[in-house]
Amino acid sequence: MEVISNGISVSRNGSLSERALARLVLENGAVFSGRAFGALDVQRKTGEVVFTTSITGYQEILTDPSYAGQIVTMTNPLMGNYGANEDDLESRHPFVSGFVVREASHRYSNWRAEESLESFLARSGVLAIEQIDTRRLVRMLRSEGAMRGVLSTEGMSDAELVDIARQSPNMAGLDLTKNVTAEATYDMGERSQKKPHVVVIDYGIKQNILRKLVDHGACLTVMPSTTTLDEILERKPDGIFLSNGPGDPDAVKDTIAMLKHLIKKEEHPIFGICLGHQLLSLALGGNTYKLKFGHRGANHPVKNLVSEKIEITSQNHGFAVDWKTMPKDCELTHLNLNDHTVEGFCHKKLPIFAVQYHPEASPGPHESDYLFSQFMESMRKN
Repeated sequence: MEVISNGISVSRNGSLSERALARLVLENGAVFSGRAFGALDVQRKTGEVVFTTSITGYQEILTDPSYAGQIVTMTNPLMGNYGANEDDLESRHPFVSGFVVREASHRYSNWRAEESLESFLARSGVLAIEQIDTRRLVRMLRSEGAMRGVLSTEGMSDAELVDIARQSPNMAGLDLTKNVTAEATYDMGERSQKKPHVVVIDYGIKQNILRKLVDHGACLTVMPSTTTLDEILERKPDGIFLSNGPGDPDAVKDTIAMLKHLIKKEEHPIFGICLGHQLLSLALGGNTYKLKFGHRGANHPVKNLVSEKIEITSQNHGFAVDWKTMPKDCELTHLNLNDHTVEGFCHKKLPIFAVQYHPEASPGPHESDYLFSQFMESMRKN
């Protein structure tokens, strides 16, 4: 087994040496040794080990429900220097299985900060590890692909932890939407006859998506991922939005069946983002497949094939749509310029469209905002 260790013995004013030793162990046998921080009472967490190329935004990443079941590695070497605050939460709490950084700043400075990253992780129950070679880890994930891992502070042997990693669930085949969805239906935005009423199906939605829809003039009814077709139609929506979320889209069987019946009605404009994009593709007859190491970061170039403009996009997904399997009445509208994977499509006859990336995250910062306007316009025309 390969062992990668930095031989940590230096403390910052004694604080680092007081922390528990921690290990990140991968299913391929690699062992990364460092120091634990965050929720030190959590001794072990398993998950799919992935990385993101975002330089900032660690709090948004931690609270993005699409990361459920994953141990997230930050490629930027320093995290925590601007602290944490309640306004930057993307959901009710973090859903990540673990957090990996090269160096955690135990001092923070920002006028919006309310607490340290370490404090936020501790009260949120997230075990994290620092002082490991994240560059080496990311190079391994890029060459071998995302893989199962275990983050542990236990005194078990490396071999025992490797075995635990190998026995943990594969992301392929997992429906994680029920773990992150809203617990009950709720409304958002002021109701008015002048405003289109959107039913939002929450598969793990980010709060900024909801804010964007409201800012563009919609009033919302947000419903859990288990919502039935009859429950949707009872709300008499002007349009339907399908959110982002974690796990394998092909495993969300009930939703795919429901969407097939919804599409056949040909009554409602439908807009999907990320997992919503994949679910629509499956409901229309296409297939999805698992990417080697996924797209996670805030700097992915996407070409809009309709306008021929380039958008710098924020992404977080481990699965993609196989365009060769999509029906001929669908049109490819967006293409990833890094690996030419599908980033968006529309239906040629029905008011249905979707994108794989996150337009609400605004890394551009506003070049993808037109998608929300497009959805609003489709509801006015319908």
